[in-house]
Amino acid sequence: MTGARFHGVRLLLGVCGSIAAYKSVYLVRRLTEQGATVHVAMTGAATRFVTPLTFETVSGNPVMTDLFSGPPNRHIELAEAVDAALVAPATANTLARHAAGIADDALGTLLLALRGPLLVAPAMDGGMWDHPATRANVDTLQARGVAFVGPASGPLASGLEGVGRVAEVPEILDALEAMLADVRVAASMAGEHVLVTAGATREHLDPVRFLSNPSTGRMGFAVAAEAARRGARVTLVAGPSELPTPPGCTRLDVTSAADMADAVRAHVGGASMLVMCAAVSDFRPAVRHPHKVKKDAGEGHVALERTEDILKSLAGRTPEGLVKVGFAAETEDLLAHARRKLVEKDLDLIVANDVTQPGAGFRVATNRATLIGRDGSEQALDILPKARLAALILDRAVALRQSVRPAR
Repeated sequence: MTGARFHGVRLLLGVCGSIAAYKSVYLVRRLTEQGATVHVAMTGAATRFVTPLTFETVSGNPVMTDLFSGPPNRHIELAEAVDAALVAPATANTLARHAAGIADDALGTLLLALRGPLLVAPAMDGGMWDHPATRANVDTLQARGVAFVGPASGPLASGLEGVGRVAEVPEILDALEAMLADVRVAASMAGEHVLVTAGATREHLDPVRFLSNPSTGRMGFAVAAEAARRGARVTLVAGPSELPTPPGCTRLDVTSAADMADAVRAHVGGASMLVMCAAVSDFRPAVRHPHKVKKDAGEGHVALERTEDILKSLAGRTPEGLVKVGFAAETEDLLAHARRKLVEKDLDLIVANDVTQPGAGFRVATNRATLIGRDGSEQALDILPKARLAALILDRAVALRQSVRPAR
């Protein structure tokens, strides 16, 4: 975030009964200085450490301490109005109650009704933090998507040293900013329908033999997973692969290049982005035998024929505004071949990678690529995890989607 880090952010701050509650006063001050609107809810124990009037003064808003003052549905209205919630400090008791879904006070009810993301900054004695019950509660909350910052190590209120100190204000602000950024990313492709192809195809000679390549589908699955994480509706057309379906994706399993072509044509009409990551076989046996070909049958020659070029077959069949991304997996003259494919296949972006390079190509978790755009731009990338490369590809695709595309 630039300028005022939290400009326009509406935040619920929960304060629990801990000596660290005094730090929350400074936290509210920093948040409001950086553009946030802060609504504070306090547990009964928290009011023993800091008065509600203190938070009302620094936040400029009424402080909620119980369910029976103010309008009857204030807790629901407030929970739905804020963009996010932060509990700092969060005691072991509050973690346990929220993990169990207990909502018998103002803060518990607000957290249970919350629609947005939640960040928690625990503060407690080291033994309480390490207790199996607390660890189980933390695991439960994290599994539900709750983010944590801290606790830190240092002197504790008990006089002991250990893990349990609430994170410092700058660290909490950084964690909050990161969480809000993740939320924006998660919604950045809402409304888009991304059609992704992944993996190798198989062209059978007979029931037990086929032509294929070493592609595992990792790159395509990474693109599909990232698009879904950003809020897009994702259709994943996958060749034979043992990879699990990414959350939020609709998967269509295919075998041959012809199968994949049929699936793409069936779904491209409703897509706004097409990302062709699949390593599609260029050739297939001219004859597919219904039974296993015996070793002593004939002279061992196999006649091949070309498979259909899926991208070329889409000419004139794609919806207006569709962003098309292709891949060029090469072993020589990488950029020249990629530039030619970009034009021939009418792509907006092509991802060129030399599959002979260490750490790139098939059966590895990383890749090294150059992104080449229709506008002539070229971005050479260092070796990256495929998940990170997927994010960069989608960043470019989203930018293309938002721009006015040249007439074809």
